[in-house]
Amino acid sequence: MAGAQNNQSMKDSPPRPHSTDVLHQRKKAPFCPMRMAIGGFAAISVLGYFVLYANKKPEASALDVAKVSSGVARPDNTHPRN
Repeated sequence: MAGAQNNQSMKDSPPRPHSTDVLHQRKKAPFCPMRMAIGGFAAISVLGYFVLYANKKPEASALDVAKVSSGVARPDNTHPRN
C-alpha cells in the first residue's frame, strides 16, 4: 500500500519548472568559450604537425613539414632533393 500512497503524492504535487539553461547546467563554464576554441585549434594543429613529422620521408626537413602542415608548401618543398 505504500506504493499507492507514493504514486498519489506524486500526482498531487505540482510539476517542477525546468531549467532554461542549456543542458540544465548549474553554473557557467570555467573558461571563455573563445579561449577554449583557440586552445583546441592549437592543440589539434600541434598534433597534426607531429603526425606529419613522424611520417615524413628521411630527406624532408622539419621546415618542409611545417610548410606542408600550414598549407604554404610548393612542389619544391615536397619533392626530394638530389
